[in-house]
Amino acid sequence: MAVQQLSPAPHAPAHPMASPGFGKQSAPDQQVRSKGDFGHLELREAAIAGYIDRLPDGADISIKTLAREIPAYGQTAIATALRQLSAAGHLRRFREPLWGADDTVRWVQRTYFSRTQRPDAWWQSMVRGESTEETVPSRDEGVEGRAYAAMVQLSYQVPQLTLSEAACQELAPYAAEWLRRGASEDRLLRGIGQIVPKVVHSPFAFVQAKLIKELPPELPAPRQGVRIMECSECGVAGQPAALPGGLCRVCRSRPYVPEERGLPADVVRGKADRIRYELRERAPVRQ
Repeated sequence: MAVQQLSPAPHAPAHPMASPGFGKQSAPDQQVRSKGDFGHLELREAAIAGYIDRLPDGADISIKTLAREIPAYGQTAIATALRQLSAAGHLRRFREPLWGADDTVRWVQRTYFSRTQRPDAWWQSMVRGESTEETVPSRDEGVEGRAYAAMVQLSYQVPQLTLSEAACQELAPYAAEWLRRGASEDRLLRGIGQIVPKVVHSPFAFVQAKLIKELPPELPAPRQGVRIMECSECGVAGQPAALPGGLCRVCRSRPYVPEERGLPADVVRGKADRIRYELRERAPVRQ
């Protein structure tokens, strides 16, 4: 089975996705992932940065969701860590227009994350729509990795579609095309895993045929629009020069003191669910 080949990722099975168009967005032109990516950060910030780095694009990385999904930290710690990650050059918030096929536009808020530490000038080039580097080496690799992981997850979610590691690797390019066309992993899994016969003689052929037949349409050509930088803490829009470290003057000049008395009930329930899930995963399998 292919799952044995994957590296441990306790958060991956259940971390929620944001609404379409929102959530985490991987910054372009990042270096290949390595153990020392966040070695310059404090322990807490490094741990949270590593967690975010491994989430897929579109994941919900709001303070409330991260606090619910990461057992070790509450909302206060998460908010402070995100502020420090912004100041260190790993994170920026932007407001971007998405154009529809009927020429309508809606504005979405995306949080760009870069495992590679970036100076303010690099982030400013994104606002201007300029190319930040000559090549983008890891973009397609990231999509292929997400596609492969989705095929592995499908293999375990639907018993009739058990796939080998080699089969998952061969199907990954077909699944990657879904992701390139804007489909989330959840939509991909639902599209392939629904209406499956009780007996499937060739899971590989069945999945391949569905990936081809149910392929969503291509996204409309992107329209050139204005990208607006926002303060990573309070969300106020401003010129990049007025947001050094991704923070406005007010947020830079005062410490972060949230009005929080203990953890909200839904955060406590989320942490309890996460602990129970990890205990089940670590429990020995009875033969």
